Amino acid sequence: MGDVSPERKSGCGILSAVFGGRSIWPRRLHSSSSLPTPNPKNKTNIENGFTNLDNDPKHADRIISRPGQNYSKSPPVYHHHQQQQHQTPINARAKKETGPGNIPGPARNIARAGLGISGELETMIADHQKSNGAGSLVRASSSNVMLFGDLGNLRQGNTNNNNNNENENINYYPTGNNNNINNVAAKREEKNGAGPEKPVSLCRAVSTRMDPEQLKILGNEDYKNGRFAEALALYDAAISIDPNKASYRSNKSAALTALGQLLEAAFECREAIRIDPFYQRAHNRLATLYVRLGEPEKAVYHFKQAGVEADPDAINKAKEVQFHLNKCTDAKRQQDLNTLVKESGLSISVGADSAPLIFALKAEALLKLNRHQEAIQTIANGPNFDLDECTKFFGPIGSATLILVRAQIDMANGRFDDAVAAAQRASRLDSNNKEANTVLRKTRAVSTSRSKGNDLFKAARYSDACVAYEEGLNHDPYNAILLCNRAACMSKLNQYEKAIEDCNAALNVRPAYSKARLRRADCYSKVIINLDLICIYGSIMGLN
Repeated sequence: MGDVSPERKSGCGILSAVFGGRSIWPRRLHSSSSLPTPNPKNKTNIENGFTNLDNDPKHADRIISRPGQNYSKSPPVYHHHQQQQHQTPINARAKKETGPGNIPGPARNIARAGLGISGELETMIADHQKSNGAGSLVRASSSNVMLFGDLGNLRQGNTNNNNNNENENINYYPTGNNNNINNVAAKREEKNGAGPEKPVSLCRAVSTRMDPEQLKILGNEDYKNGRFAEALALYDAAISIDPNKASYRSNKSAALTALGQLLEAAFECREAIRIDPFYQRAHNRLATLYVRLGEPEKAVYHFKQAGVEADPDAINKAKEVQFHLNKCTDAKRQQDLNTLVKESGLSISVGADSAPLIFALKAEALLKLNRHQEAIQTIANGPNFDLDECTKFFGPIGSATLILVRAQIDMANGRFDDAVAAAQRASRLDSNNKEANTVLRKTRAVSTSRSKGNDLFKAARYSDACVAYEEGLNHDPYNAILLCNRAACMSKLNQYEKAIEDCNAALNVRPAYSKARLRRADCYSKVIINLDLICIYGSIMGLN
């Protein structure tokens, strides 16, 4: 019998891997009735055991059904002329070749360059199956087949080749236009002694092989669906490919704003405007951020640059914030602390809801009014931006003012070490600020007095501890922590009336200070007991 081409022996190259080694050539049936009738024209084909299907018009449009998604490839089956079946694994076929006349010959190595395209592809697939086990094959495009486990969908629950949890994976690729998306395959490589490569993020896998505009589209879809962190990662990937596109920066700013990172969002808008000074959407976005951050004058400027993109509601908010801030300036000049508290609160409520300097202005006024509890709550309700980012955005002077107020809040709240550290930082940022130096000296004196008094109290030297706490109160007369500590010393010295007075003073500035309430109750109980004892003793003496 004549020789058969390697493509026909192996199932026509890559097709054998897709269809599980099924040959597209018709199998010879076992019954004698299925044998072709002798015909002189195709006598040669009969002797070779095959009919000429290439020239047969009946088989020209033959459609071969594709395997399902969960299809598992079975070993190929060959039928010999003696009606015997013999199964040969693909790996064994790849290692051996038959000699002339279908006589098994000795195994010999074949150079990869001499196999041809189909043979090389089949060898690659066989090597992959040998190393990773039989993998399910899915169709990636009309001319490309890849393993499901190597696709770029990093949201799949596991790394198995099974597709059981396919519906649980989030599809990041837009439907209807898959031709524009290249097939992304994360190539698995193992470094020497390092083990398999760790899974990377979606954007890392996609960014090097996808158009940045496509990444932007995917990010927009995530943003619309409320997945702001995923959208931010996609915008970052697009920027890493093309950092000079203003729209990528502006969209990243929108994602950062949704995540509450307003300072970083403002920086991205500034960068977008630097790239394209006439990008109106970036101007409008930056102006809106300026309103929320308490910079209405800058906001008005960028609203003018925004043109038709300017938001009328945001413009009105900017004007209202500016109006109330002007009143705050007048109240501060006149030392009208109550008006300052009122107008700063109105500025926050009308639009400057993330302005740290306005929150600090209100808290400082409350501290001067000895309303420490409200001051502490004001700072707690305000934005908690990183101090380095604040310095970058507001400048060293504005940042020093903010840090000084936080130092005073820390001292009122009993965090003396933090207060000293904050005052030192503010003094470094603005060395010419006299208030910063004053606050630094004050925090150091109060912190030292408190530490000294605590040590003496632990040593049961209550009178000396009272003296130490009084030294701190000379620098900060309304510090609730020092007042309560001195009340404890007075209670140990059986001076309950003075202890109650200190507790009342502490509760005046911090009504929610629970330790002062408990200490005052303890003192009241001891005073009542003493009064009862006195009454009982007087009654006894009267009877006598």
